[in-house]
Amino acid sequence: MKWMSDEEYSELTGLDISEIDDLCDRGKLTIRVEDGVRLIDPSKGTQSVVPAQLRTLSTHNTADMVVNPQFVEKTIGTIINLHEKVLDAKDETIVSVKNENAFLREALESLQELYDEDRKTIATLTEQLKLSQQEVEFMRRKYKLMWNKAIEEHTN
Repeated sequence: MKWMSDEEYSELTGLDISEIDDLCDRGKLTIRVEDGVRLIDPSKGTQSVVPAQLRTLSTHNTADMVVNPQFVEKTIGTIINLHEKVLDAKDETIVSVKNENAFLREALESLQELYDEDRKTIATLTEQLKLSQQEVEFMRRKYKLMWNKAIEEHTN
């Protein structure tokens, strides 16, 4: 989502700064303040932009009401610009998700490699432990035989 300054939003919608202030005061636009600059979310509050323009037109008698071609052009331009902004945001989101997926795939492959290495290390250590246990058991039997022989000789 791209936030816009008051000037950018005014240029996009054709509203004066005072009309934008009025919409903000009435909570019709989503805003945030960053470094002392008010930023407006163009994807929210679009329902309030067109009615603000229609209100100025509706102050005239409805029988005499003629829609100014410039208003129609600005409205269509606003809709097209907002649509382009949405498409740009969608494209940015798709690129971001693809990059995140690639990063996660690489991380998963790296973890799989580490897991495989750890499995090999565990298998090696298990084999070494078995050999050491066999050696200890052999030594135990050897010393038992030696001590039994020594005891027999001593008692005879």
